[in-house]
Amino acid sequence: MTVRVLLADDHGAIRAGLRLMLEQAPDVTVVGEAADGAAAVANARALRPDVVLMDVRMPGTDGIEATRRIVAEGLGAVLALTTFDLDEYLFGVLRAGAVGFLLKSVGAGELVDAVRRVAAGDGVLAPEVTRRVLAASVSAPGTGADAVGGPADPPPGLDLLTAREREVLALLAQGRSNQQVADALTVSETTAKTHVSRVLAKLGCRTRLEAAALAHRAGVT
Repeated sequence: MTVRVLLADDHGAIRAGLRLMLEQAPDVTVVGEAADGAAAVANARALRPDVVLMDVRMPGTDGIEATRRIVAEGLGAVLALTTFDLDEYLFGVLRAGAVGFLLKSVGAGELVDAVRRVAAGDGVLAPEVTRRVLAASVSAPGTGADAVGGPADPPPGLDLLTAREREVLALLAQGRSNQQVADALTVSETTAKTHVSRVLAKLGCRTRLEAAALAHRAGVT
């Protein structure tokens, strides 16, 4: 399967660099570009990419608002890519529904791998921010799971999970990919994806990151 990517960044040179890195991979193709958030939303509607690489700081409609619109309309999975790892950007874009957050210092191999993982349904966090997200997920209400979109208290849906689904949730809390979930449970990746989808649905979570934050708050690790 070819992963179709939309690039959203207000600097043409950065978009050119990202395109160069991504298109070195035979299974990744850049289907469009956007120089601001409004154009990113419009192009996502027209092109229906698998992944939108979204800069957070852009003129006019910023990356956070663009992410919120793209996710709300189901136009593609958003992977945020920014120069700054400030909390307002990190938690803002995750709360808006992004399934990943990387810094622009990422290498070509890591970027391609992240795009593939997001297209496959996984979440991705830059190592530099992972600890902050996990720390926030177990902190006081308002800075914890709320910060990445999850509820402050364990939801009723937690009681609806089967024993196997609680295992899956614990693996999500560890940041495991679908393939790693499959390996841990000795099932196929397709079955693992089904389990993950059911867990998210029962918990009312939009993304794996929300589920992971909720798991840490509820002590499911």
